[in-house]
Amino acid sequence: MPPAPSRSPPLCRRSPDGAAPASRSSFATSRESSNHRFTPKNKRSNRRQIEELLDAARVPVFLLDERQVVRPGEMGTVHEIDAAAKAKGLTVRHVNLDGQFRCGGSRAYEEWVLRLLGLIPGGPIPWQGDGLFSVTVAETPQELEAMFRTHQAKGLQARMTADFCWPWSEPVFDDDKNFVHLVDDVNLPQWDWKRPWNVQGDRSVGGYPSKNLWATDPAGFTQLGCIYTAQGFEYDYSGVIFGPDLVWRDAVWVADRKSSKDTVVARAPEHEFAHLIRNTYEVLLTPGMQGTVLFSTDTETREMLRSLVRPA
Repeated sequence: MPPAPSRSPPLCRRSPDGAAPASRSSFATSRESSNHRFTPKNKRSNRRQIEELLDAARVPVFLLDERQVVRPGEMGTVHEIDAAAKAKGLTVRHVNLDGQFRCGGSRAYEEWVLRLLGLIPGGPIPWQGDGLFSVTVAETPQELEAMFRTHQAKGLQARMTADFCWPWSEPVFDDDKNFVHLVDDVNLPQWDWKRPWNVQGDRSVGGYPSKNLWATDPAGFTQLGCIYTAQGFEYDYSGVIFGPDLVWRDAVWVADRKSSKDTVVARAPEHEFAHLIRNTYEVLLTPGMQGTVLFSTDTETREMLRSLVRPA
């Protein structure tokens, strides 16, 4: 099996005649793709983020995964960084970080996901297993949740996620500002199953953990994580609900912007939207360290997934 494409993080070094002032840090590391989404508005400037990062140190180092770009306008390609650095007269060195540590070290699963989503050529292939990672297709959301409750009971971390195909409501409080409940926004009436998203804020609410602790606090199990919560985390088992924004039709993926509740992503041009949605599912499918369970709300998509994955 050919190795999955390696990541290529550029390392930029200032030439002697363009040395940065001594007050700047010697090194600055940026995990490009999502970190700029968390910059407070009051600290943002009109300068391009890449220019600010390149000016932050004598040797800026970018740890880059181009497939982590999930919103329009996110700066996250080797080409963009390379061009901006060379425009400033910087020497650029590319270092390939080819080691695979996510997904239990399973290169087979990494490539399987990329081919499944059409992010590399070749098309979807059956999951053959490699002894490092397990892949399962659930027939119902209840089955997915039951599997994960078993994992949780064994002391393992298992989390369910979905793309932003359902509203994300604020918690409900009464007139005295006492917490009442989280809203079961992810509602699948066909299966009589509904669950809330994780808490939006940085503080816990009513015993439910904050978004930053959703993946690690056992109390986060009953809420679904979305791309903006799950990105960057790892847990033992990952459950992914494919929503109506990405369905399988006539042997190709079809991305439906009308099914997205992410207004920023939904405004992207058609081709970019389809690519961003597939990137999103790639992120959701890869935080598990021992296994992934898939479920789709769409019958045809679920049948396609089932055809690729043999029952455990």
